[in-house]
Amino acid sequence: MSYPSNLPVTAFDGVRRIAAGALIDVISDIQRYLTRAPDAGVAVFDDATGDRIDLDWSSPELHLVAQLTAPRLAAAWTAKPEADVPRGPGRPRLGVVAREVTLLPAHWSWLNGQPGGASATLRKLVDEAQKEQEMRESIRRSQEAAYRFMLFAAAGLPGYDEALRAMHAGDPSQFDGSTAAWPDDVRLYARQLAFPVASL
Repeated sequence: MSYPSNLPVTAFDGVRRIAAGALIDVISDIQRYLTRAPDAGVAVFDDATGDRIDLDWSSPELHLVAQLTAPRLAAAWTAKPEADVPRGPGRPRLGVVAREVTLLPAHWSWLNGQPGGASATLRKLVDEAQKEQEMRESIRRSQEAAYRFMLFAAAGLPGYDEALRAMHAGDPSQFDGSTAAWPDDVRLYARQLAFPVASL
């Protein structure tokens, strides 16, 4: 399996964090680490998903690097610039599309009474709903990533079940209390995955 060379990852030897950063850099760190500790049980985790990176860390560095893919280029770098077409007089193009919306009279009455009118209010409501949905999805992804890591690294540790409940309840304080007895590197990485904003 291949991975992007710039994939953010964190490497552990047992319960000790030994490296973190872009995968291509972490490979070099792990190779140096293994020269000092050849019997180390290295496990590397994807910071976005909590999944283990499936590479043979005992392989030479060049072999590992050869399995990586080039980083994905940002769309801004690959997108073709729009042709410089002179614009005529009038309002600039905003990408607004007119379509039919069917609502009850009470809904139209409320919308028409809002500042900016019905169209502006509908756009604002859609934007707010979109942000809320994106936030819920981000929380779900964070919890799934933390669960995958915790299942591998912390399933036998005291407070594991309590930590899972605290994570799903969105309670970082309770999570900290439940994981207080865990090895520091495991505890801190699990918290970083479960509560990425709170961990900043």
